[in-house]
Amino acid sequence: MNMTLDFVPLWTLILGLGVLFYVLLDGFDLGVGMLFGLAPDTASRNLIMNSIAPVWDGNETWLILGSVGLFAAFPLAFAIIIPAVYFPIAAMLLALVFRGVAFEFRYRDAEHKTFWDHGFCYGSVIATFMQGIVLGAFIQGFKVDGRHFVGSSWDCFTPFSLLTGLGLVFGYGLLGACWLVMKTEGPLQARMRRYGVRCLAGVLLAIGAVSVWTPLMSADIAARWFSGPNMVFVAPVPIAAGLFALWIWRALAKDGEVAPFLATVGLFVMSYIGIAVSLFPMIVPHRYTLWQAASAPDTQAFLLIGTLILLPIILVYTGWSYWVFRGKVRADVGYH
Repeated sequence: MNMTLDFVPLWTLILGLGVLFYVLLDGFDLGVGMLFGLAPDTASRNLIMNSIAPVWDGNETWLILGSVGLFAAFPLAFAIIIPAVYFPIAAMLLALVFRGVAFEFRYRDAEHKTFWDHGFCYGSVIATFMQGIVLGAFIQGFKVDGRHFVGSSWDCFTPFSLLTGLGLVFGYGLLGACWLVMKTEGPLQARMRRYGVRCLAGVLLAIGAVSVWTPLMSADIAARWFSGPNMVFVAPVPIAAGLFALWIWRALAKDGEVAPFLATVGLFVMSYIGIAVSLFPMIVPHRYTLWQAASAPDTQAFLLIGTLILLPIILVYTGWSYWVFRGKVRADVGYH
């Protein structure tokens, strides 16, 4: 009897962690980019920029890992999802490119520095909002006939996806504000605490709205959260999310520096787990499971060899860069 190893759980873990790391790491520097536009003066903007200069481009490594992992390990899901969200993905990538150009040119084109500053801020906003659109469209599901997406490229723009887009703007803003609380001092830090509290309010409103809306859209999701014994097993997720939200608010109000960022990471992780509870084991929501969309075991095994070599390297250099550039940013030390 032939025995075939099941690589789907391992690839699910790799892909899930890749997406989570991208959301957390690139999420906070996109949030910093949005808050950059609210800085009161040039000195503050320079400090804000210096707080992410050593790490921001490395954070996008996880976007590449997630997209390549989806393409290689779950090609059917890739073939359905990407055409369905083509426009927000294209807008996101263009915004990320322009944001990167603006980051470099603000130091090299002093005559147009204001233009590049606006480009960095608006590029961050657009990229974040489009990621939220993709998330909302994914939760809602796609029009599929057989193994093909048969809807319109505009189907992803719905009231629900607009809500998730706005919610992610507040979410990344909260991550960015808490990062700057950790990295700055004085009046700028105090300003970021205020922005953090406002973003937290927006995040909680968005989480509440999505938590009510998704069960109304899908009877299966409603059953997972509100039926019989399921409620006992999933109840820790919203309870933990509420505790993390309370921790963020108290830490921002009581001069915590590292705690707000750690608590915000916890809130994001709980939200991520909540989405997984709602949709697992579907990778094309309401249509195909992870196993149905997976590539051949031989393909997954071949790709896994390189991934298991490169993934620890990525983790080491990412961790090392954050360790080397730990601590507060100062006006006299930074990117030039």
